Amino acid sequence: VQLQASGGGLVQAGGSLRLSCAASGHSFRLYGVGWFRQAPGNQREWVAAIRYNGGSTYYSDAVRGRFIVSRGNAKNTAYLQMNDLKLTDAAVYYCAAESWASIERTMLYADPKSYDHWGQGTEVTVSS
Repeated sequence: VQLQASGGGLVQAGGSLRLSCAASGHSFRLYGVGWFRQAPGNQREWVAAIRYNGGSTYYSDAVRGRFIVSRGNAKNTAYLQMNDLKLTDAAVYYCAAESWASIERTMLYADPKSYDHWGQGTEVTVSS
């Protein structure tokens, strides 16, 4: 599975953006997707994850209630809807994918090491 993230840009605090993660390969429907972000000088931080069939979603405390992760398997795409953006949300956002069967063994969907497939990142800038 190859991934390409897009949708980043400049937005004012309080605004919204929707990131997309387009996947190649017919196995995407069997893959869980994680979203991570990394701000300059910081470690990569887990943001959200979604089960292979969209049946379960998971969020970090920092974004719960503001971000929504979803997917459209028919389009081989996952999404991250980001609402009420804060200055602290500014970062490069990455999507990652791994077979759900692999993730399910440990349920470490928040661990970057659980994912073998990564997109190139899309930058989100939040202005005051």
